[in-house]
Amino acid sequence: QVQLVESGGQLVQAGGSLRLSCAASGRTLSNYVMGWFRQAPGKSREFVTEIGRLSITKTYADSVKGRFTISRDNAKNTVYLQMNSLKPEDTAVYYCAAKLAAKAEYTYWGQGTQVTVSS
Repeated sequence: QVQLVESGGQLVQAGGSLRLSCAASGRTLSNYVMGWFRQAPGKSREFVTEIGRLSITKTYADSVKGRFTISRDNAKNTVYLQMNSLKPEDTAVYYCAAKLAAKAEYTYWGQGTQVTVSS
């Protein structure tokens, strides 16, 4: 079992930056592919970004490419999401998730952290 806890969400003005953190416990984070997802009000959850176990492979949704950066510190069992040039449409609850294999479904999910971008 992996427990994931997100933090760092808050209200920010458009154009601003935030860094989200996802702290893992229960298992060594380095065993897992990690991802960030988000869900805006009235919309389904969508993929944001994903990072491989050794940080070699990173994938981003087109909507966040060039603005968001995912990283991980396996020694600290933590994954980060640096968000720059934030837009009102980035407003959502952000979730981190973990899976054991690149082509597997995400198995473990955090409780989410709210990001609100004001215009």
